[in-house]
Amino acid sequence: MLNIAVLISGNGTNLQALIDAEKSGKLTFGKITLVVSSNKDACGLTRALKHGIKTEVVEKKTCVNDDEFDKLVLTKLLENNIDIVVLAGFLPILGQQVINQFERRIINIHPSLIPSFCGPGFYGLKVHQAALKKGVKITGATVHFVNEIPDDGEIIMQKAVPVLDGDTPETLQKRVMEEAEWKILPEAVELICKEYSQKDNRIEIKTLPEILKNNSYPGRGIVIGITPDSKHAVIAYFIMGRSINSRNRVFVEDGEGIRTEAHDPSKMTDPSLIIYSPVQVLGDYTIVTNGDQTDTIYDYINAGKTFEQALNTRSFEPDEPNFTPRISGLLNRNERNYKLSILKSNNGNPKSTLRFYFNYQNPLPGQGHFIHTYKKDGSPLPSFEGEPIAVLIDNDIDVFTCEIWDSLDFENKVSLFVRYINLSSGEYITRIINKNA
Repeated sequence: MLNIAVLISGNGTNLQALIDAEKSGKLTFGKITLVVSSNKDACGLTRALKHGIKTEVVEKKTCVNDDEFDKLVLTKLLENNIDIVVLAGFLPILGQQVINQFERRIINIHPSLIPSFCGPGFYGLKVHQAALKKGVKITGATVHFVNEIPDDGEIIMQKAVPVLDGDTPETLQKRVMEEAEWKILPEAVELICKEYSQKDNRIEIKTLPEILKNNSYPGRGIVIGITPDSKHAVIAYFIMGRSINSRNRVFVEDGEGIRTEAHDPSKMTDPSLIIYSPVQVLGDYTIVTNGDQTDTIYDYINAGKTFEQALNTRSFEPDEPNFTPRISGLLNRNERNYKLSILKSNNGNPKSTLRFYFNYQNPLPGQGHFIHTYKKDGSPLPSFEGEPIAVLIDNDIDVFTCEIWDSLDFENKVSLFVRYINLSSGEYITRIINKNA
């Protein structure tokens, strides 16, 4: 079942119509899990709380500018794993960040038959005042997709309502709500939820704590993504260890990248697979891997070759019986895209390599992808399976860093690197946490 967010600014009468539809079984493919209000005093918040629905308030007057408001709204939607957004008397105009993230998944109810009496300035009683002033005999309501132009998106559903002699804006508004808005909005929401839920390519986006807290040994992991405000690319890399040798490591900065070092050199028994440079920077490229293939990728790109060509020369690690996969990531800041790869043994065969490459063009704000070496703890350790996992990214580097570190198993975690790279300037900030600090 899909998670629905309803955005309001006032009484929430259309919200109530959706709540009633859900209670009566007319809304079956979605569930209202969040109400966001642009007004802390909106009566619609009381309606939501009465029915046990989570509420959030994001007021435009408390934001520095429209972008900050849009970013806050988007953050609330992503944090609550929202699938479908319904604007039900929501007065602020949403910006491109939210619209891009929820393309064809944001709908709006407007109290007229679009294209009549719509666009900037037409809301609430003003719509009905304009209809009466024009002398129309038929009005109604429209549900439409939301795009960057107010009330301009593709029409999903309409219903006509007669204008009666003696109507006032208030009586006409009441009739349009009762005979049109409250009927077609639940129908349209059900239609969109059904359509979206049946798409084969729908991917659930998880938080990293959801994934990590129930896995005592994911091994080594890479996350690459984009912040909700679209200002920064994000790269994270962590290592874990079960043996004394594996746990005897720290991350240290090395130029623009990092390298692993022995925390206590006297306890280091075999450096071959655990001492390497996980992160290197080459112009607009940032490379992150779980082994010395970082150097291979760096050299190939520097020679004008590709990420894939570099990794085609490498295989999984020779640490039988685990045959640890080699995981790698490449961020191109200039083109604002990234790649991930995993090279692993074919069912434990020491001579057969499976190579998987994943390209992420035009990545979505607030979303990243996570790949790790081991599916879970075991003997031998089972390799990661499937595609990289879609995960939520936070705007705040410290929040995101703590979210990862605190979710890793205490006994097995060793070190964590997180970097936020400004997509415009290339400037970056880095956080490193070492258990052995």
